[in-house]
Formats: sequence, structure tokens, C-alpha cells
Amino acid sequence: MGMKEQNRKYTVFLVIFFVIVALLTLLPLILLVLSSFRPGTDLMRYGLNFNIDWSTASMRNYQLLFSGQNNYFNWYKNSLIITVVQMALALFLSACVGYAFAIYDFRGKNILFACVLIVMMIPTEVIILPLYQLMIKMKIINTMWGIILPYMVIPMLIFFFRQYLSGIPRDFVDAARVDGCTEYGIFGRIMLPLMKPSFAAMGIYQGMSSWNNFLWPMIVLRSQEKITLPVGLQSLMSPYGNNYDILIAGSCFAIIPILVLFVCFQSYFIEGMTAGGVKG
Repeated sequence: MGMKEQNRKYTVFLVIFFVIVALLTLLPLILLVLSSFRPGTDLMRYGLNFNIDWSTASMRNYQLLFSGQNNYFNWYKNSLIITVVQMALALFLSACVGYAFAIYDFRGKNILFACVLIVMMIPTEVIILPLYQLMIKMKIINTMWGIILPYMVIPMLIFFFRQYLSGIPRDFVDAARVDGCTEYGIFGRIMLPLMKPSFAAMGIYQGMSSWNNFLWPMIVLRSQEKITLPVGLQSLMSPYGNNYDILIAGSCFAIIPILVLFVCFQSYFIEGMTAGGVKG
């Protein structure tokens, strides 16, 4: 009985602790949402804080955002298209490469995988200049493909899928081959359904990375009608605070796709992250 009581107290303590951590984590988001109802002049004068004068709070920032007097929804559309296309291509192509590393034995396999690990350790900023020159030679500067192409295959995703597939018994592959299934059929009909948790976990990761990508779109895109949401929101900032009302309200609205992505995939998220880190 004493042990049960001790375990109960320990569980209550953990619940209280994690509730406090969750609230602390949500504080910036709550502050952002509350500030979106404040006038832009107040934001410039007093900054972001919880001392809100509710007599001046209104929906004016959102009315201004939805009025169509700015390019916000064009930026939003550009970011959605780039994120969806980039996420789909990155997940599928990286899964194909990870599958090859996990299932097949071929000459130079370890060397190639070591190269993948090395590329993972290289910061993106180091290769921006040669990558930009490559985009110029390919004549895809100021296009969506100039943003998507360098991120079609992600080393981090290759590593994760390879680790995840290494934990799946090879018996599935051998049994499918005995039954006469082709190599493409094994991947498409046997392995892809088994990889749902890993796709969910990496879908959230890649979706967030694509949606929040700022530096590369800012370098590649030049036309105002083609820029993405992070670049567009940054362009609203000025020393005089003229656009802080749209900036804060737009930032709140920009969170929605990431929340939707997490809600859709969260049931697989923990399972995928756990399985991907263990080799069976």
C-alpha cells in the first residue's frame, strides 16, 4: 500500500510538473494572440507584454488583414504550394533512398551513407553561394522550383528512414520476393504501408521546415508576388511600426497550417519518432 501511495504521489508530481512546462511553453503563443488585438501604435510604444488595455483592443488588425489591401494571402498561397510540393517530394524521394540503404547490399553503400552523414553536418549557410550559382545556371531563379529543388532529398530524412526500415524484419521482403512480387511492388505495396508512422513524424518535421524557411526564399525570390509568407512578414517590419498590426495578426494566422499538420499526424508521431531511433 505504501508503494502504491508513493507511486501515486510521484505520478501527481509529474503531471503538475509537465502542466507547468506546457503552460510556460504556451506563454509566447498566448502573448502573440493577445497582442494581435492591440493597435499597432501600442505595440510599437510598449512592445509585447501582458499589460493590455482592453479598452483599445479590437478586431481591426484582422479586418485589415482580410481586407485584401496587402499581399498577405498571395504570400500565404505561395508558402502553401511550396510546402505541400516540397514535403511530398522530400518524403517520397528520401524514403526511396533510405529504403535502398536499409534493404539492399551494393558496392560503396557504406561510403555513400557516410557522405549522407557528412552532408547532414554541413550548415546550409556554407553551401548557399554555390547553390545560388547553380540555380542561376539552371535558370530557375525567382521561381518556386528554385526553392523546392535543393530540398527534394533531405539527408536528415534519409538517415531517419534508413534507421526506421532497418528495424523492420527482412522477412517481409523475402516473403514478397518468394511470392513473385517485383521490387517496386515490395516497396509500394509492402513497405510504404509499414512506414506510415515514419512518414507522419517526418511529415511534421519537413512541413515545419518548409513552412518556416526564410533565408533561401529571400535569396532566390525577387518578385513581390512570388515571395513566401516568412519573407513577406519580414518585409512588413519598419522602424516606425506602421505595419505591426498586420505583422502580429498575420503571424497568428500563419500558425494554423502547422497546427493542422500536427493534429492530422500526431497519432503516429510518437510511434514514428521512437521506432526511427531504434535498430531492430
